[in-house]
Amino acid sequence: MLVEQEQLLAVGAVVTSMRKLVFIIFLFFSKITLALVLPSDRVDTMYHSYDGGDITITGPSVLIRKSVSDSVSISANHYVDSISSASIDVQTIIGPSRYKEERTQQSLGIDYLHDKSLMSFSFTKSAENDFDAQTLNFGMTQEMFGGLTTVSMSFRLGDNEIRETGAPTTNEVSETKGYRIGLSQVLTKNSILGLNYEIITDEGFLNNPYRKVRLLDPSGLTFSFQDEIYPKTRTSNAISFNAKYYLPYRAALHASYRYFVDSWEIQADTFEIGYTHPYEDNWIFDISYRFYSQSNAEFYSDLFTTSKTIWGRDKELSTYSGHTIGFAVSYEFGKGDDWFFDKSSVNFHLNHFIFNYDDFTNIPDAPIGTLPGEEPLYEFSANVIRLYLSVWF
Repeated sequence: MLVEQEQLLAVGAVVTSMRKLVFIIFLFFSKITLALVLPSDRVDTMYHSYDGGDITITGPSVLIRKSVSDSVSISANHYVDSISSASIDVQTIIGPSRYKEERTQQSLGIDYLHDKSLMSFSFTKSAENDFDAQTLNFGMTQEMFGGLTTVSMSFRLGDNEIRETGAPTTNEVSETKGYRIGLSQVLTKNSILGLNYEIITDEGFLNNPYRKVRLLDPSGLTFSFQDEIYPKTRTSNAISFNAKYYLPYRAALHASYRYFVDSWEIQADTFEIGYTHPYEDNWIFDISYRFYSQSNAEFYSDLFTTSKTIWGRDKELSTYSGHTIGFAVSYEFGKGDDWFFDKSSVNFHLNHFIFNYDDFTNIPDAPIGTLPGEEPLYEFSANVIRLYLSVWF
C-alpha cells in the first residue's frame, strides 16, 4: 500500500531507496582513473530486509548484465518486496491491524559505448495492488581532458497509477520528470571531487488516498479525521558535493553534502562520511555515518484547528532528523583460480536508522485521556540488511 511506499521514501532520503537495486562498491586498489567502460558481465542475486516502524519488508532480487558486442551491453532485473505492516499511519486511523501485500518490479536496460561517450537507456515497471509505475531513464556520460573530467546528464520520465483498495472507482494518476547533471573531476592521483544538480517536477495526484489529517473539535477535547488534500504540482531542486581520497595503504575516505529545497517549502541537509578499508587480497570493509534533517512543508500540521483547502499530515512532510550508521563487508573469491567464472564475491550490508520527529505525534501510544496535541512525539529505529552474491563471467 502507499503508506509503506512513503515509509520507504524516508529511508531513501537518508541512505538509499529500497525500491531500486544498487550494487556499487568503490574500490581504490590503484591510482584513480575514470576511463569509461561498459558494465562488466555479471549476475547479482540479493536478499534484502527492512524492519522498523512496525513494518517488515523482505524479498529477493536478481540482476543480470551481458555484453553483446564491444560497444553494447544489456541488463535485466527482477525485484520483489513482500510487505507486512502495521505502520504508525495505519494504527492511527484504523487501529493495530496488520496487512500483507507484495510489490514486484522488472527493469530492462541497454548501454552503448562510443569512443569517450557512454549512453544508457532503461525501462522499469512495478506493480502492486494499489499502485502501478512505469519509468523511462536516459543518460549520457562524456569524458574530457584526457579522462580527468567526466560530465554526465540524465533524464527520467515516470507515469504512476494510484488506486485505493476497497474503492474501485478511485483511479488517480501522477507524472514525474527528473533532470540531472553531474561533474566528476580528478584533482590529483589520489583524489576525486564530484558535483551534481537535480531538478524533479511532479504533477497530478501526489498524496496518499489512505492517509488522513486530524481536525480539532471546537471543544478542544477530541478530533476528527479528514482526507488529505495536496497541491497538484511539486518542484524540487537538489545539489550535492562529494569527495573521495585514496590513502597510501590502499584504503579510502569519502565525504558528501546534499542540499534539497522544493516548492512546498521543505528544506533538507544531508551529511555523510565514510571509510573503506581493504584487508589482504580478498576482503573489503566499509563504515559510514549519515545525518539528515529537514523542515516541514508549508501545508503540514500534526493537528489542524480550522479546515484548509490544502492540508496534509504525512510525517515525511514534518520537521524531523535521521541518523544512519552503515557497515559493509565484501569477500572476493575465485579470481585467478581454476574456477568456472572470472571471479565472485559475497557481500553483506547493514544500515541502522534512527528517526526523530519534532512535530509529528505518536497518537496510538498516547496515554488514555491525553488531550489532542499533547501526545508524545514519534520516533523509531530500523535496520536494513542486504546480502548478495556477485558472479563475473
